[in-house]
Amino acid sequence: MTNNKSRGNADEQTPLINGESGSSAHTGNHIQRQPRNGVFVFFFDNKHTPGNDSSSIAIRSAAYTWHVTKVTLLSNYVNFLLVMVPIGIAAGALGWNSTAVFTINFFAIIPLAAVLSFATEEISIKLGETLGGLLNATFGNAVELIVSIVALKDGQIEVVQSSMLGSILSNLLLVMGMCFFFGGLVHRGRNGAGTEQAFSGAVAQTTCSLMTLSSASLVIPAALYAVLSQNEDEDKGKSILILSRGTAIILLLLYVLYLVFQLRTHSNLFDTEAQEAAEDAEGDENAEEASMGPVAAAIVLVVVTVLVALCAEYLVGSIDDIVEKANISKAFIGLILIPIVGNAAEHVTAVVVALRDKMDLAMGVAIGSSIQIALGVTPFLVIVGWIIGQPMSLRFETFETVAFAVSVLVVTYTVQDGKSNYLEGAMLLGLYIIIAVAFYATPSNAFDKTALLLGAP
Repeated sequence: MTNNKSRGNADEQTPLINGESGSSAHTGNHIQRQPRNGVFVFFFDNKHTPGNDSSSIAIRSAAYTWHVTKVTLLSNYVNFLLVMVPIGIAAGALGWNSTAVFTINFFAIIPLAAVLSFATEEISIKLGETLGGLLNATFGNAVELIVSIVALKDGQIEVVQSSMLGSILSNLLLVMGMCFFFGGLVHRGRNGAGTEQAFSGAVAQTTCSLMTLSSASLVIPAALYAVLSQNEDEDKGKSILILSRGTAIILLLLYVLYLVFQLRTHSNLFDTEAQEAAEDAEGDENAEEASMGPVAAAIVLVVVTVLVALCAEYLVGSIDDIVEKANISKAFIGLILIPIVGNAAEHVTAVVVALRDKMDLAMGVAIGSSIQIALGVTPFLVIVGWIIGQPMSLRFETFETVAFAVSVLVVTYTVQDGKSNYLEGAMLLGLYIIIAVAFYATPSNAFDKTALLLGAP
C-alpha cells in the first residue's frame, strides 16, 4: 500500500514534467524539444526506459538494470536518505564514534525499509490477492524482525522486547492517533454540526480482540513470575521459559488462523464496498502492470535485506556505548527510536489515506501491523531465541506489561463504535507521549531482565 501511493506520486509528477516539456516545445523548435524529453524519460519516467526494446542483449540488459534502479529510487520520497547506507556501513566498519554510527545507520534503515516494502508490493502484484496478502503479512515487518534477530544474537534481549512492544504501541497509539487526529480535523464538518469518520467496526472489534489476547499472553508470564518471586523459587527462570515457548507456539498457530480468516474465509469483512470502489477507481493500472518483474523485485528484496542486516548489525552494536554515554535506557531506544526506523513509510501512508477519508485502509495499516508483531514476530523471536540459546521470553517488565495492557484497553474502547474524531486521536497521541516520557525518565540500569530471568540475586 505504501509503495502504490509512492509510485502514484511519482507517476503524478512525471506527466507534469513531460507536459511542461511538450508545451514549451510549441514556442520553440523541434531540435530543442527532443533532448529535453529524452533526458526526463531516461531519469524520471518509471514506466519506460530507452533501450528496453533494443535488439542488442547487452543494451537491453543495461537498460533494464537502470530501469529497475530508477523505479526503486523513485518509489518513495524518503529514498534520498539512501546516501546514508554506504556511509553508515563505512562508519561501522571503520569504528567511528558510537553516536555517529548509531545516528547514521538509524537514518540509513528508514529508506531501506521503504524500498523493502516497495519490492514486496511489486511481487504481490504478480501473485494475486491471496498470496500477495500473505507475502505482505510476512515481509510487512521485515526490518523490525531483522533488527531484532541481530539484537537477539548479540544478547540484547531488553532491546528486542522493547522494540516489539514499541512497534505495537507506535501503531496502536501514534499512527492511529495521528490518523484520527488529522483525519478528524480535515473532516470535522461545520461548527455545531460536527461529523465523524467511519470504518468497519467488525474488523476493528476482531483485531482488538486479538490484541487483547496478545496482552493476556504478556500479563500471564508477568503474574507467574511475581508469584514465583514471592515464593523464592530458584527455577523461576526455567518455568517462565517453558511457559513462554509454549505460549509462542499457540500464538503462532492463532496468527496462521488469523491469516486464513482474513485472506480466505472472511475476506469480505476486510474488503468493504468503499475500499473496493477506491481500488477500482485508482488501482486498476497498478493491478494490471507492475513497474518491474517479479525476478527483479526479488533481487531488490534480497539486496535490501542484506543491507538492512548490515546496518542493523552496526546500529545494535553501538547501543551499549550510547546507553553508557547518554544515560538513556535501552527500553527507550527499543520502545521509541527503533520502531520509527521500520515503520516510517507506513506511518506516512496511513495518515495520507486518513486525510482522504479512507479510514478502512488506515486502520488496516495501524492495527494490521500491530497484529503481525504481537501474534507473529514476537512469538517467532521467542522460538529463535530457543534455537540459538538466548533466554528470550514473553515475560516483559511489569511496567512494560501494564503500559501495553492499558494501551490495548484504551484503543478497544476508542474504536469499538466504528467511528473516529480528532478528540479520540488526541487522546491516543497523549497516551503515547505519556508512555514515551515515562520510559525516557527511566534510568538506564532500571531494567535488568537477564539477571532476573536467570535467577541471579
